[in-house]
Amino acid sequence: MQLHLGPLLFFWPKQQVEDFYRAALATPCRRIYLGETVCPKRRELKTADWLALARELNAAGKEVVLSTLALIQSPAELLTIRKLCDNGDLQIEANDLGAVQLAHEHHLPFVAGPALNVYNLDTLRLLLDRGMTTWVPPVELSRSWLLDIHRAAEAAGIRSRFQLEVFGYGYLPLAYSARCFTARAENRPKDECELVCIKYPAGRRANTQEGQPVFNLNGIQTQSGYCYNLINDVAGMRGWVDAVRLSAHSPECLDWTGRFSEQVGQPRPYPLASRFCNGYWNQLSGMEWLPSPAGMEVE
Repeated sequence: MQLHLGPLLFFWPKQQVEDFYRAALATPCRRIYLGETVCPKRRELKTADWLALARELNAAGKEVVLSTLALIQSPAELLTIRKLCDNGDLQIEANDLGAVQLAHEHHLPFVAGPALNVYNLDTLRLLLDRGMTTWVPPVELSRSWLLDIHRAAEAAGIRSRFQLEVFGYGYLPLAYSARCFTARAENRPKDECELVCIKYPAGRRANTQEGQPVFNLNGIQTQSGYCYNLINDVAGMRGWVDAVRLSAHSPECLDWTGRFSEQVGQPRPYPLASRFCNGYWNQLSGMEWLPSPAGMEVE
């Protein structure tokens, strides 16, 4: 089972982004995703900068995938994705069907990102025919649902044609909107936001009236209020999940790559001091936390 570092979902200064990814070279993550997936106005790194960073990480031995926007709203945004598809040799992560089509037109293999609505075998077949090599399922799908699809893909003889990559750590991307919640919280219109989300490098927490974290606001993206953490569920992925995605919300989150790597090598109950969530994986409300058995294998 591999570990992959998902695209950075938050807005950080350019130097901090570059320092973060250079630090990621020392992690056990085999694949690193680069690029802006949330808001096209976030241009600390331009397309040329992402491509240069991708080539640097690739030359250092990491597999690099270029991630694309999940909500495409203008021809200019499609043009940016077209430029990424023109990179020559790196896969893209398609988070919108428009990106799937552009990758297909360029004969470029792609990763089907978690923003695509892929819930069954028929949709997987369609994406495989377009060039998909990795499927990252929507974050709300449970272990049971994914295991059923895995078995159906095996029975259909197509399971060997793609990697199954599960979102295993980080704030879950739940929804996208044409409105910017961070700008609204600052009493600014979206068109005059002045990129205030850079003030919130880990998002802006929204609590219930009782003080319980319910959402994390990240520009136009709504995330889970609690950090998702499947570290104690890794044992139940052995033999059918190909990769686990970790999504960082701080440079210190890179430490979790080492912890997950230890679990992949020798699963055991991992003590957790903070409150996390893993409800979706266990067919519960997403914000729930269920201490999972560490020895659960495929039946």
